[in-house]
Amino acid sequence: MKRFALIGAAGYIAPRHMRAINDTGNKLICAYDINDSVGIIDSLSPQSEFFTEFERFYDYAWRLKRDLGQALDFVSVCSPNYLHQPHISAGLRLGCDVICEKPLVPTAAMLDDLELTERETGKRLFNILQLRHHQAIVDLKEKVKAGAREHKHEVELTYITSRGKWYMESWKGDPRKSFGVATNIGVHFYDMLHFIFGKLQRNVVHFVSDFKAAGYLEYENARVRWFLSIDANDLPDSVKGNKPTYRSITCDGAEIEFSEGFTDLHTVSYQAILDGNGYGIQDARHCVETVEAIRSMSPVRAQNGEGHPMLTRLQG
Repeated sequence: MKRFALIGAAGYIAPRHMRAINDTGNKLICAYDINDSVGIIDSLSPQSEFFTEFERFYDYAWRLKRDLGQALDFVSVCSPNYLHQPHISAGLRLGCDVICEKPLVPTAAMLDDLELTERETGKRLFNILQLRHHQAIVDLKEKVKAGAREHKHEVELTYITSRGKWYMESWKGDPRKSFGVATNIGVHFYDMLHFIFGKLQRNVVHFVSDFKAAGYLEYENARVRWFLSIDANDLPDSVKGNKPTYRSITCDGAEIEFSEGFTDLHTVSYQAILDGNGYGIQDARHCVETVEAIRSMSPVRAQNGEGHPMLTRLQG
């Protein structure tokens, strides 16, 4: 049984990490968040210590190191995006391996710094890249690998996850903290595309705002038109009023069904890490570099059929 700490216990994604810790037969020893709306702990890990001040959390975790039987093995990081690097570094320096939500960090330079901290501490950092474990994605990767290579696949990615007014009032609506909609809700899709279709060869942005973004990515084995949005007005008529989220990936005109099967992917990811098959810094580098480039680009008008169909509404 491994002993875990969790940073960011009041966040949206934290319960999936708590369940993954439990479901893999391990124990949450302590948790931290500046907010105290963490009642979910009662149903998952009621014995866990909880802190609302990082200094007290860190001191408690440090003191546990004095007894080999009580020392923490892992720190899970679910804090806001802009705090990932310092919280990861703190976990590594506590003598723990670290599991972090995506985006791991916003820049490749920060990845280099974390690699240095890994070497200094002798501990490992793992990123939750759960779509790599989704069966539909694994099947598509195998299909692409086995197929003919004389042409690139034509791919269309659409992800609309409607958010209320609270979103822009939270850290997620602040690009200094979330790094924008393409990074915050898109980074795991860019990882998925690289996982399936190989190295990125071309990256173009066609539209970007606080609420949505669109562009074109060309990989070794695919031409991808993508659209991401948190605006409910972008939902297809067939979904409006029924579901707040719409996911679609088509490959050569055929829909890839991956709307289901997300529930347990964090547990699958944790088990892979515990089994020695987790995804580390180098696995995350490609998608971090992709979103870093997207944030630095000025939008251009789509040409040569590279624009997502939603661009017609956005650009006129």
